[in-house]
Amino acid sequence: VQLQASGGGLAQTGGSLRLSCSASGSMLSIDVMGWYRQAPGKQRDLVATISSGGRYMNYAESVKGRFTIFRENAKNTVYLQMNSPKPEDTAVYYCYAFIAERDNILHNYWGQGTLVTVSS
Repeated sequence: VQLQASGGGLAQTGGSLRLSCSASGSMLSIDVMGWYRQAPGKQRDLVATISSGGRYMNYAESVKGRFTIFRENAKNTVYLQMNSPKPEDTAVYYCYAFIAERDNILHNYWGQGTLVTVSS
C-alpha cells in the first residue's frame, strides 16, 4: 500500500491551492484520512481529518474557515482545498490514512510529503 501526495507548490496570499493524496495497493478498506504539516524547525501538526464516509471533518483552529478536506472514496483519494492561504501555512504537508489490508487490521500509512510555500 502506498500514499502518493501531489499538488504542492507556490501560492500567493489570498489565492488557492489544492492538495491531493491517493492510496494504491491491496486494500480492504480505508478508514480515517487526513493531513498534517511540518514547518521548518517545528513539530508536525494536525491540519484536518475526515471520516471514512466523508461526513465528519476536524480542523486545526488555524485553518478553520479557509481549508476544506474532502474525499472521493471511489478514487481512494483525499483532498485539501486551501483557500486564502497565509505565509504561516508554509510547510511540508503530509497525508495519512488508516487502511485495512488482508488481515483486516487498520494500519497507518503516510504519504511522502508535498511542499507548500505561500508568499505575501
